[in-house]
Amino acid sequence: MSHVFKDLAPGIAPKCNLLGDWAFLTLGALLATEDANHGIRWGPGFAIAALGVVVWTLGARVVHQYDPEQRQELLGELGLTSVLVLVTASAMVLPGLIVPSWAPQVTVPRLLAVLWPAALWLRVLIPGVRAVADVPKMVIILGASPLARHTGTHIRRENPDRQLLGYLRFEGEDIDPRLGAPVLGTAGDLERELAKRALDEVYIAGHAVRQGPEMQEAVRVCERFGTPFALPASEFRFQRATPADPKAIRDGYVHYVTVRRRPVQVALKRLFDIVVSSVAIAVLSPLFLLVALAIKLTSRGPVLFKQERVGLHGGHFHMLKFRSMVANAEELRASLEARNEQTGPVFKMQRDPRITAVGRLIRKVSVDELPQFINVLRGEMAIVGPRPPLPSEVAKYEPWQRRRLSVRPGITCVWQVSGRSEISFEEWMYLDMQYIDHWSLAKDVKLILMTLPAVVSGRGAS
Repeated sequence: MSHVFKDLAPGIAPKCNLLGDWAFLTLGALLATEDANHGIRWGPGFAIAALGVVVWTLGARVVHQYDPEQRQELLGELGLTSVLVLVTASAMVLPGLIVPSWAPQVTVPRLLAVLWPAALWLRVLIPGVRAVADVPKMVIILGASPLARHTGTHIRRENPDRQLLGYLRFEGEDIDPRLGAPVLGTAGDLERELAKRALDEVYIAGHAVRQGPEMQEAVRVCERFGTPFALPASEFRFQRATPADPKAIRDGYVHYVTVRRRPVQVALKRLFDIVVSSVAIAVLSPLFLLVALAIKLTSRGPVLFKQERVGLHGGHFHMLKFRSMVANAEELRASLEARNEQTGPVFKMQRDPRITAVGRLIRKVSVDELPQFINVLRGEMAIVGPRPPLPSEVAKYEPWQRRRLSVRPGITCVWQVSGRSEISFEEWMYLDMQYIDHWSLAKDVKLILMTLPAVVSGRGAS
């Protein structure tokens, strides 16, 4: 049991979340197997509850439901929880439909009436129990003066969801001895810090007159990387006066983002991703089984290929694909680098000798990409967004190209419908920048509709 807790729900909040879900699932199972004449049927009820707990736990492991490193918007978390509820309820009902003479009959409305609202309630009314409560946002402060120290103190006191990693001092600036966090370097090291780790925001705690040029350069660096940043709202300090709208500058800073904020559309996009990916997995499950069988029968190695990719704000995750190459493809790549047909840091070959016969077929129609719907459910990817790059590719990016990491990567994108391997790396990057700068939910729907004929034709696939 401790092993399950450690792997499935690391941290206090996720453990509480998991225990709460198990408890409500058991209660729902007991009430759903209640007999009008004999009351609660304890034996069958606990048997169905045990089945539900197993299915719920396996499903939660697949979609990383309790993983504190998977940051999830509230609406997205509610949608993912609803998918788990429906999958688990279906599994609990199935035995009664297959062998009605042996398995207990489950009253579905009664089960859902208990489990569904209770599972959502845990995540809405008790935010401290939500798995994401344990995930701090990583920030650094540019500056080491008293203003920077006050900023750091405010973050630690008023923003428990933020973790201050340290400070970068301006040139010639005296370091306040009471900073409470390490000095990581100078303002000129900001680009190095952004390239090294995934930061959620940079506070630029400088004086516009004394450090104006360095502050301006920091803004340019943040814009190139697509990293949100904050600038002091005023050079003045007040004794009695307060802002007319305190929420506008809640911490004395004006916060800027490089991607236009559309909170409603972003929330709907995440909900859309969850619905589409869960339906796609359910509908395409027979195809999944056929492809898995074909891969297993024709070549040695695992059915799924897990590859480390770079996601939102530079965070790393394992992207899933049906294996289309030989098992040792990664080791063989070094010997093929000289035959790379793509410009820039990306490796592409029209006739890659590592691709298997089945792999060439599933690549042609992009079937190898289908397991990425699981990445979408987890929140690591979206249906539409820039394709997630390899860490080795990101290491070779120019600063302006890193801005493509400012949004969640996707299964399909402008590159997917524009010829894929037929376009150069530079064109690919510019297409992604245009998508980021002009994103809308309507554009996502349009790209999905354009993807279908591109996949069927196999244009640009390799």
